[in-house]
Amino acid sequence: MNQYTVHSGLMFGDRWCDYLRLDRGQIEVLDDAMAEILRAKTPAERIRIGCEIWISTHKMLTAHLKTTHPDWVLEKVNREVVRRMSHGTV
Repeated sequence: MNQYTVHSGLMFGDRWCDYLRLDRGQIEVLDDAMAEILRAKTPAERIRIGCEIWISTHKMLTAHLKTTHPDWVLEKVNREVVRRMSHGTV
């Protein structure tokens, strides 16, 4: 086994996503077929997809923070969602 300790599908030590990453400098490798599908989309379709991803991320992060920090008031949860989604620029 390598430097990672695997137990029930969980990674201990380094992050699981780092273990699965093909290239540490790249977040995700896009399949050629998927890239072709996205190239065929109109600009409006691409913007809609991006907005839907943003909305979904916002909802999931909000739910995660509410569950992780049940003692936080909604205003604090919202501030943390904004901070994380803006990468700390807000």
